[in-house]
Amino acid sequence: MHPLRAVSRPEILLLACLVSLPSALAAGSGVVGENLLWLAIILMAARLFAPLAQRIGFPAVLGELLLGVVLGNLGLLGVHYFDRVAADPIVAFLAELGVIVLLLQIGLETRLDDLIKVGLRASLVGVVGIALPFLLGAYVVGPLLLPGLSANTYLFLGATLSATSVGITGRVFRDLGRLAMPEARIVLGAAVIDDVLGLVILAVVSSLVQAGSVSLAQVGGIVVEAVAFLAGSIVVGRLLARRFAARLARLDPGHSMLFALVLASGLFLAWLAHAIGLAPIIGAFAAGLLFEPLWLQDFATPKVVGEIESVLPAQDKPGVAERIRGILHKHAQHQHEHMVEPLGYFFVPVFFVLTGMQVDLQTLADPQLLLVALGVTAAAVAGKLVAGFAAGRGHNPWVVGWGMVPRGEVGLIFAAVGRQLGVVDEAMFSVIVIMVILTTLLTPPLLTVLLRRQDNQKNDR
Repeated sequence: MHPLRAVSRPEILLLACLVSLPSALAAGSGVVGENLLWLAIILMAARLFAPLAQRIGFPAVLGELLLGVVLGNLGLLGVHYFDRVAADPIVAFLAELGVIVLLLQIGLETRLDDLIKVGLRASLVGVVGIALPFLLGAYVVGPLLLPGLSANTYLFLGATLSATSVGITGRVFRDLGRLAMPEARIVLGAAVIDDVLGLVILAVVSSLVQAGSVSLAQVGGIVVEAVAFLAGSIVVGRLLARRFAARLARLDPGHSMLFALVLASGLFLAWLAHAIGLAPIIGAFAAGLLFEPLWLQDFATPKVVGEIESVLPAQDKPGVAERIRGILHKHAQHQHEHMVEPLGYFFVPVFFVLTGMQVDLQTLADPQLLLVALGVTAAAVAGKLVAGFAAGRGHNPWVVGWGMVPRGEVGLIFAAVGRQLGVVDEAMFSVIVIMVILTTLLTPPLLTVLLRRQDNQKNDR
């Protein structure tokens, strides 16, 4: 059966109703009421769009991104109800919380030992993935495709091309159950390096624009702060997490205490990262690395685990009971990961839909601007793909490279800073937006195809 035929008519009708009727329902409602309706529409429509993407063979995140593109551009068809959603501070906060929860989940499912094993390769990928796109943007495609602009404008273009949005790639790896593969760990580690180096580049370029110069001490200070945060949050944080977990379990071994410990740690380190100038998602990812299942064994096991264990026989000839106990033990050891998952069902789609809503399809209407944007996008992709080969032998360089490609909200933030400083005009901003659109939307399907092809090659051997 063709995948599109698997989409039922009720799903399509419900989706059409959700998108087309909100303005009538929201007439006369206050700001809070509109936020509630917006969230209801986003969540339900996202759950309908995600299966559509999955049935065609792509990850759910692509469906959520495309839903955002549709909602954000309904104004072209005369439906302006969603025009204010992308600029709403409450929805924006929930979206930011969504990507923080996502990176916390990814951190919880990632073992620090596995990340350390690929540390050198991840560092090489991160450094190349920052340096090469920056040089291409600032000194090659910028002057070549957009002649006559200031040197500071080209530097900001290079800074924007150097960014990486790990949230999109991380979601693809997680949706496909590939967070444990070496390429995924390399991408996650490289993304942390990218965030630190990207922060340095953005700070240096901004200082050059504002003051005309930047001191070595400023650059060194930024690097020291970033490294101190990452080392401190992981090394010191793991020591504290181990002790706090045991003490809190003695105080209250219930599931609510474990949930509060994990989530509060993620929010606190996200705040701390933001406070020193790093992306909050890096703090959330670091928080996820703090909790080893062994340290959380003093908390109560899930009720269903205890109920099933109580009726299992002590011994059985085929060994079925023993296998069931192994499965139950696995779920009991990872219950803190399962606790956070429902939060992701609520908050994470808001982030990806809102990211898609930042896409203005009108920017594609100017053919000349579109050609320039395609050239800039080619350079943005090429720089990250070359970085994938820094992963070395034994790793799929295309998976690593494409994993570093999406710019997402990070690229838009860099461009927004440049616009605030007056060095990025509307034309340049439109070029950057198109580049962000293409790298964000192309990565999920291409990465999915690469991963499935890699699986097929392994099965054929």
